[in-house]
Amino acid sequence: MIVKPVISAAEAAAKVKAGDVVQLGGFLGCGSPDSIIEALVAAGAKDLTLVCNDTGIHNEAKGVSNGPAPLVKAKAFKTMIVSHIGTNPETQRQMNAGESDVRLVPQGTLAERIRAAGNGLGGVLTPTGVGTEVEEGKRKLTLNGKDYLLEEALPGDVAFVKAKRADKAGNLVYAKTARNFNPIMATACAVVIAEVEELVEIGAIDPDQVHTPSIFVDYIVKA
Repeated sequence: MIVKPVISAAEAAAKVKAGDVVQLGGFLGCGSPDSIIEALVAAGAKDLTLVCNDTGIHNEAKGVSNGPAPLVKAKAFKTMIVSHIGTNPETQRQMNAGESDVRLVPQGTLAERIRAAGNGLGGVLTPTGVGTEVEEGKRKLTLNGKDYLLEEALPGDVAFVKAKRADKAGNLVYAKTARNFNPIMATACAVVIAEVEELVEIGAIDPDQVHTPSIFVDYIVKA
């Protein structure tokens, strides 16, 4: 197996450029690559498109800001494609003020659009959203008497994922529910950078326990 480069969080952040579509693993902060997010804030990342389940939890009064929330606060995103913003009032403020383009996507549809990109598909058919505002501007097809929306695949330029363990080849193991969106995002982007808690030698991970194979991973950041 090819040993993957181990880089710093700052070096990972430097691989992102304005206009990139950035996919961030995590679910309300669980399984988020926090070190890389901090580095992106420090680097002054701007004009990005975020793809994530949500925009994290942001509560200034309690000093809580997790997941993508620090990047939202820093106004790093011109567009946010997410399924949930209810725990981040700053996202809501930016959306209502017209400072950011927030595109809400049903959670299952979001996951399948990312998965479609990783599997080389053009999109997926789903009944979710038929007859609602979700269908506006989308192609609707009828199969066996049932209506479906064609939802296009959602690829990214860079994926930042978070793993519990990795070997030096980049085989990844996620911890329980921290797996969430991480595995599918690792297949859907041109560059994949994994932030890992534990880095072990090749062969130390049982192949049957690997969630993301090394072929999908380009760089490793040791948290």
